[in-house]
Amino acid sequence: MTFDASTIGQHNAPLIGVAPLMRRAFAGEDLSPIGQVLLERAQTYPNDAHAYMDFSTVLQLTGNRDDALAVQAEAIMLQPHYTIPAASPGLTLLVLMGPGDLMANTPVEFLVEDSDVTLELLYLRADEDFPEQVPDHDVMLVAVAESEANQPLLERLIDYTSDWPRPVINRPAQLRATSRDGLSAALRGLPGVEMPVAVRTGLSTLNAIAAGTQAIDSLLPDGGFPIIVRPLGSHAGTNLQKIDTPAALGQYLLEVEGPQFYVSRFVDYRGADGLFRKYRIVLIEGKPYICHYAISQNWMIHYLNAGMTESAEKRAEEAAEMARFDQGFALRHQAALQAIDQRMGLPYLGIDCAEMPNGDLLIFEADNAMIVHSMDPEDMFPYKAPAMRKVFKAFRELLAKSVG
Repeated sequence: MTFDASTIGQHNAPLIGVAPLMRRAFAGEDLSPIGQVLLERAQTYPNDAHAYMDFSTVLQLTGNRDDALAVQAEAIMLQPHYTIPAASPGLTLLVLMGPGDLMANTPVEFLVEDSDVTLELLYLRADEDFPEQVPDHDVMLVAVAESEANQPLLERLIDYTSDWPRPVINRPAQLRATSRDGLSAALRGLPGVEMPVAVRTGLSTLNAIAAGTQAIDSLLPDGGFPIIVRPLGSHAGTNLQKIDTPAALGQYLLEVEGPQFYVSRFVDYRGADGLFRKYRIVLIEGKPYICHYAISQNWMIHYLNAGMTESAEKRAEEAAEMARFDQGFALRHQAALQAIDQRMGLPYLGIDCAEMPNGDLLIFEADNAMIVHSMDPEDMFPYKAPAMRKVFKAFRELLAKSVG
């Protein structure tokens, strides 16, 4: 979708949506002018829900999360339903969404961008009545991602969607099991799969371990220090740290607030050359598709800070890995991925993972909210677009197959 200041300043202008705005942010564009136009429009037309929703997205993309969520709440109060029309006639996908930031729901806009799929986005809240009438659609996707905030919504959605008259992709009961502790429990004991036990624990227990009055192995059944710790609800590595000693844990707890934390043992998965490598894949109807492959000196890999844009050598390795993925990684871990698919029961599932030196598949996390996109500049990443087209095609085929 293309837009300019004169277009977005008009009363009741069409919703821009997340994908076009994030594409501009990803390319380094300053979104402040767009945000200013949207703010002025919302102030001039206080019932213009599209202005509020798009302004909320701009605020999120510019790092103003708290303000963004407040503006988003206003938008949803004005209008819980938003339409993103297809580029050409095709099918209609109803997407059940929950309030929250850009990681609170499946980023489905990227999967169907410029396609023949019309999106009907319907925001629901756990503390409000669900609508008896919903937009007409061919198939529905439950996009709500697991989080402490979203668990009540997912629980209510189990009954709401149980006898849905149209096909449903990603049932809420299965989505609830993608919490860090739920996932490690679901995947426990699978051959060829390594996933440390993730334990949810309170501050008092961690303080006792830090003080030496409680042993770490009383909390973690599969190992002790070093451990990794993060507050409940943290994402994208926020306040995630590797902790080597009880004293270091004590210092961490002085610096990081939170009544509850996830704790698991640290797994050293570096290769023979000392580098760490992380795959992002999606399973669509159980078949794996590669989305990116990051290489870093740091165990906590995020694609954007792995130095992929600065290193032609890393990009060459990623390109080679993507080219041989179907005959390499996908075959090596075929049995493990099929077992994960059967355990999780989600037709669309994102997985961040790595290969252990012994050949096992190390799972970091798996859920429905990982961003899967084709925004990388093609001159620097010419191999990315073909790989992502496979993902988008498979998702479109999933929709078609669901409809029958």
